[in-house]
Amino acid sequence: MQNKRPNILWVSFEDTQPYYGCYGDRVASTPNVDRLAGEGRRYTRAFSTAGVCAPARSAIITGMYAISIGTMHMRTTHTHPDTPEMPTPYAAVVPHYVKCFPEYLRAAGYYCTNNDKTDYQFDAPLTAWDELGPDAHWRNRPDPDQPFFAVFNPTKSHESGMWPEKTPEITVDPADVTVPPYFPDTPKVREAIARMHTNITHVDTYLGELLDQLENDGLVENTIVMHWSDHGPLPRGKRWLYDAGVRVPLIVRWPGRVAPGEVDEELVSTIDLGPTVLSIAGVPVPAHMQGRPFLGEQSAPRREYVFGARDRFDEAYDMVRMARDRRFKYIRNCRPELPYLLWIPYRNRHPILQEMWRVYRENGLTEAQAVMFADRRPVEELYDTEADPYELHNLASDPEFAEHTARLAAELDGWLNEVGDLGKIDESVMVRTWYPDGERPRTARPVFIPIAENADGQQAAAYGGAYVGPAVLQLHCATQGASIAYRVEPVQEAAEADSAPRTGNWALYTGPIRLATGRTRVRARAVRIGYLESEERVAVFEVTAGR
Repeated sequence: MQNKRPNILWVSFEDTQPYYGCYGDRVASTPNVDRLAGEGRRYTRAFSTAGVCAPARSAIITGMYAISIGTMHMRTTHTHPDTPEMPTPYAAVVPHYVKCFPEYLRAAGYYCTNNDKTDYQFDAPLTAWDELGPDAHWRNRPDPDQPFFAVFNPTKSHESGMWPEKTPEITVDPADVTVPPYFPDTPKVREAIARMHTNITHVDTYLGELLDQLENDGLVENTIVMHWSDHGPLPRGKRWLYDAGVRVPLIVRWPGRVAPGEVDEELVSTIDLGPTVLSIAGVPVPAHMQGRPFLGEQSAPRREYVFGARDRFDEAYDMVRMARDRRFKYIRNCRPELPYLLWIPYRNRHPILQEMWRVYRENGLTEAQAVMFADRRPVEELYDTEADPYELHNLASDPEFAEHTARLAAELDGWLNEVGDLGKIDESVMVRTWYPDGERPRTARPVFIPIAENADGQQAAAYGGAYVGPAVLQLHCATQGASIAYRVEPVQEAAEADSAPRTGNWALYTGPIRLATGRTRVRARAVRIGYLESEERVAVFEVTAGR
């Protein structure tokens, strides 16, 4: 057992399948990822809950499936001049009991930082992080002995990094890359895939720098490092529920608890990441969370199935649901009348898709490449991912595989019944339930309740006051599900409270605040996910020593 609580470091790469040497990729240049895998455990069957970032990341930060809390449409802030009728922009208003899981860590004494990506489908609440921004780092914690949870999100591997202007220099020979059979094997396609590998090498270097910083700080032995990605890259991968879109890398290094070089072939979902962090930090996992811890004292039985969903992407509405076991993948197209390629202007910028449109116009696509250009879809799809890793041969109507189709369809139905599916509701109707008058709701302003010899806690003190110590201060917010952040500042001179400058980080309110003797300024702000942040409450309390 460790003598003190472990630190946890997350390093997520965007839009990345396991194109790493440690996963067997023959052109990969990923020495730091490979080193991490050699020192820890590599998971071979890790899957995202969505093939695109915002729905996937909302599930990761809350431990709740996007379709269960209304964060499944990509993305809620999206607008386009040609589609003004859409209900965007909005911030998803999740159920009142749902929090960003770092709040639970902060309440337990962890210093939580995020550098820098959020993309949760709602504004990151003030209470989620001690630090959020490009300078956020575990090194900024005020107490070097305080345990930390630090997140780093290098963005170079994002899909947009495959635009030639974003990555003009390619360090991988296009002749060496593997071209999936559903892409035409042309110089432009090979160049784009080589650019993807180049970008992965870039973020691998970033990972190496963070690992070196841990070592320089003497933190390696008591820090758990977790590396993952939000979803896969490339057309027919990103935005889709095929393995090219939802299979992701996952590596965990935990000195003394995970043996070097281990390989885990059981199923893991990215929705499990947050509950797992709570488990290994010794923080109780809330009962409402739909993810399952796969490490730590609260580890759950391993998964038999993972699930995923696809809904609106930018301008284009869709509804697809997926269930997968270790081998077979079942996909249900709820809108089978739709073509595969809906109008998504941003995706049409991808050089591979531009090349595919060119070859399609010239009638040059092979049968495998023409799948993406079909004008409708089957209601059900079933793939044997071992025999058919590119998922090109639909077995759903094959009598030999009827048992697998029926079994996975039943598991999908069971999952949907368990978690609920807000994708059944029109997005505009869902948004109106959150914003009934068309305006985004605002969190109520918190109130201060002093308890002292001359205050019994029955009345709020809007502007502070004079109290006989010892004195404590409760904070309260009338908005259901709100969290409160506060600052406590000693007042040296008789300054106006509202005009004095703010100092220090915002603390998470978890219980009564002890007021020191003398004059103390307290600031408080409240926030509920999806709501506008409250107005700030500021008051000065003067405490004199009691008898």
